[in-house]
Amino acid sequence: MTQSLDKTAGKLPQHALLEHKSFWRSLDIKDGLFALAILAVAGFAHYTLPHHMDGYEVAILWSSAISTIALGWFFKPLRWFLPLSIALAYGAVQLYAGHFDNGNRFLLRYFLSSQSAIMWQCAFVFFALFCYVAGAMVAAKQKTNSNTLLGMGTAFAWVSALGGFTGLLVRWHESYLLRPDAGHMPVSNLYEVFILFMVITTLMYLYYENKFTMQRLGAFVFAFLAVVVGFVLWYSVARDAHQIQPLIPALQSWWMKIHVPANFIGYGAFCMAAMLGTAELWALSGRPSSKWLPDAAVIEEVMYKAIAVGFLFFTIATILGALWAADAWGRYWSWDPKETWAFIVWLNYAVWLHLRLVAGWRGKVLAWWAIIGLFITAFAFIGVNMFLSGLHSYGAL
Repeated sequence: MTQSLDKTAGKLPQHALLEHKSFWRSLDIKDGLFALAILAVAGFAHYTLPHHMDGYEVAILWSSAISTIALGWFFKPLRWFLPLSIALAYGAVQLYAGHFDNGNRFLLRYFLSSQSAIMWQCAFVFFALFCYVAGAMVAAKQKTNSNTLLGMGTAFAWVSALGGFTGLLVRWHESYLLRPDAGHMPVSNLYEVFILFMVITTLMYLYYENKFTMQRLGAFVFAFLAVVVGFVLWYSVARDAHQIQPLIPALQSWWMKIHVPANFIGYGAFCMAAMLGTAELWALSGRPSSKWLPDAAVIEEVMYKAIAVGFLFFTIATILGALWAADAWGRYWSWDPKETWAFIVWLNYAVWLHLRLVAGWRGKVLAWWAIIGLFITAFAFIGVNMFLSGLHSYGAL
């Protein structure tokens, strides 16, 4: 009897948590080499350019290096993405050779200048969208989860993110070439933060695509990004927004360097969740055209995780914004239109998470809520700048 029980127990599957490897055990030699490479680059910058950095900038350098290593260990594809972006940006720096007029060199003019890299980012958004749509249609017909077109969509998405991130790094250097005393991190106006927003949203989608094998949802996310690209192109032409401008006094603060990126991780996650909400509603409709989508429960799980991550970073950004306000204006909160709408966005997703985690809500209501949240977020992001005035009016269109 005992032998029979032992044999049966041996055949039983272990609990998923027991089968899960610890984070440290999941690391391999490639992770170690990646960490050494990043530390070497940070050390090179530290000991080569000490006269250009104060104590705060040195702290930012090493904290950025540690964060980069952590991201590469957490999401393995970043082990090649981040070093390649840095290498391309460094190549652009060498080609400029300290003079902005060298921007007419072939590689800079067509590939590596900030504006060229960003235009490649925009182009590959459309390439990825086409492949995701066509690939999803083929996958539905063949009843498969993946195919060559969907794989090309993923590859084009990575190229788009690479172009945008490289463009932002090069733009940072270009700001110092134009005005050595007024160079700044490229998160100071709507044009720059829209580029950052597209990079963050793309990378976040690629993470969830890899984790949940959901390439067929790329069409929804990149359809939204295509709309964003349309706005960026219009904004560049109509308002000449791509030109690098000096940093206004209100933004000459180190708080900006951490507040803005945290904010846009939240914005990117919320917007992606809205597109997933649209996909979930389509999947729940039961129409024949919805059969190519993943199961609605899987879509909702990804939507929940995106909102949870977005809420975390948006909360951090709001706290950082309050600290910045206290430093700049002497008070943490003024019920300025931007602050008020940021609180509305935060409250909207706090209630969404409460209803799902505590009240146990699922399905169409939460999907619609995520979609409506996109419009609330969009108004807080752009609408306030267009229609309301206040302490944050420097971000106006």
